[in-house]
Amino acid sequence: MANKNLNAAKTAKKDEFYTQMTDIERELQHYWPHFRDKVVLCNCDDPYESNFFKYFALRFNQLGLKKLISTCYNGSPIQGNELMIDFGDFTDEPKKIAYKVEITEVKDVNGDGAVDLSDVQYLLQNDKNVLTTLKTGDFRDPECIELLKQADIVVTNPPFSLFREYIGQLMKFEKKFLIMGSQNGTSYKEIFPLLMNNEIWLGYNSGHTWFAVPEHYTIPDFYDLNDVQRLRSNGYAYKDGRLWRNLGNICWFTNLDHKKRHEEIDLINHYSQEEYPTYVNYDAIEVSKYTDIPCDYEGYMGVPITFLDKYNPNQFEILGISTVIGTNKPKDLPKSKQGGPAFYIKQNGEYKRMYTRILIRNKHPRKI
Repeated sequence: MANKNLNAAKTAKKDEFYTQMTDIERELQHYWPHFRDKVVLCNCDDPYESNFFKYFALRFNQLGLKKLISTCYNGSPIQGNELMIDFGDFTDEPKKIAYKVEITEVKDVNGDGAVDLSDVQYLLQNDKNVLTTLKTGDFRDPECIELLKQADIVVTNPPFSLFREYIGQLMKFEKKFLIMGSQNGTSYKEIFPLLMNNEIWLGYNSGHTWFAVPEHYTIPDFYDLNDVQRLRSNGYAYKDGRLWRNLGNICWFTNLDHKKRHEEIDLINHYSQEEYPTYVNYDAIEVSKYTDIPCDYEGYMGVPITFLDKYNPNQFEILGISTVIGTNKPKDLPKSKQGGPAFYIKQNGEYKRMYTRILIRNKHPRKI
């Protein structure tokens, strides 16, 4: 049933995309010391398509890994019964098979002085102990959970539609991880408390990210691959013989410490009642941009969720989120302005409903 649900989500949501190597390299460079002598698991990754697997396979020796495990679910594109793959594009009909790859060493087979994809390819094709089949490959399957128990660090880009369940499993088994997800996930009721309690935090990079679209996804009829302008307007592009998808609010979630997490926001603004209105339904001030946080305000402040990308737990305390605590709406609020829990301000006699706000407090307000 678990695998059925995973494949159903895959078909319905169309939310699994291949991450570019450049994006992986930009983020992973900040965590290298964490990986020495560790078992790394990429459990949403077909080794023949996933750049996460390729990243760790190519840097296995450089990072000093103990073991690399990569798993994929039923329907992964494998050509034939043997691994006659050149890490290029796949043209044959995908086999319905799930499997795992376990690597404990990567040697310079061709003797050119460096480990490259040809060395990794040789290992996969000639070491029969490296590859074994799985029942489903679903990360929730007991077989895959046993692999998770072996892992020290999990690194991957899980299906966005299963993000809550995926990160819940990581927390249940107390795993270190570095995974990609939508910034919208920061406000999920299952995720936000973890951020508020400093059990997890955001990584280094966030924002617009281009992903390669899997070839088995059906392209909507209105997409003309030659219509560059229309593709762009819908968040797509066609280049290098394949379709790409742009998602504008991607970030990394992790519980691995990194330098950026300890950098303070440089606060230069000062508080005034005119510039920082107080919410009518909560005793906190509105700060529309994290760069506008006043340096001298001691009370509660509501800031956009983009604040989490700059959050330093030594500088600020997170107290809550408006989608939970903004329940006491003004009694005279017009029905046209009503919605879910939120903070409101009043400007020129009109109520304004604010987007999701993180409630924070400055731990060390400046004394003026």
